[in-house]
Amino acid sequence: MSLRVIAGSARGRKLKSVPGDTTRPVMDRVKEALFNILAGDVVDSNWWDLFGGTGAIGIEALSRGAAFVSFSDLNRTPVDTIKENVEHCGFGKQAEVRKGDAFSMLGAQADRRFEFIYIAPPQYQEMWVKALKLVNENIDWLTDAGTVIVQIDPTEYQEIELKNLEETEQRKYGSTLIIFYDRVK
Repeated sequence: MSLRVIAGSARGRKLKSVPGDTTRPVMDRVKEALFNILAGDVVDSNWWDLFGGTGAIGIEALSRGAAFVSFSDLNRTPVDTIKENVEHCGFGKQAEVRKGDAFSMLGAQADRRFEFIYIAPPQYQEMWVKALKLVNENIDWLTDAGTVIVQIDPTEYQEIELKNLEETEQRKYGSTLIIFYDRVK
């Protein structure tokens, strides 16, 4: 499966995949649907692509007018892949790529606020639950109107009790479930 940017200023640019099977690239259909839902909210927004993988979601956001994306991944290979993809698409000045543990980063004091935090971790390990709970506990990572977007396999879904976030929408595309959690006003 070839990865590419599907819309915006970097449309058609091919993205490098991460060697091996440590990441699961998001399908174009899911990416297209996600950004259709968000529509104009992407312009001038700040994103945190938490489990960055190839960087495809954050790069798509930049291509569609996002102001800034922070990418993070635990492993060197995805981090290097993200850096190459960001540079290839011309977004080096609007991105930062950090190697580190997502949970440690989320547990730290917020040094920036994001309109969108995208959580698509390795599957079947309940990492999305841990990450979502950490955002809920450390809500300063999100702007007042911020949204957490979770991408998981539908079989992983469970309701989670949260104080600062509320589930507002779910969309299922084959074996992919996207869940939106908005910051409670």
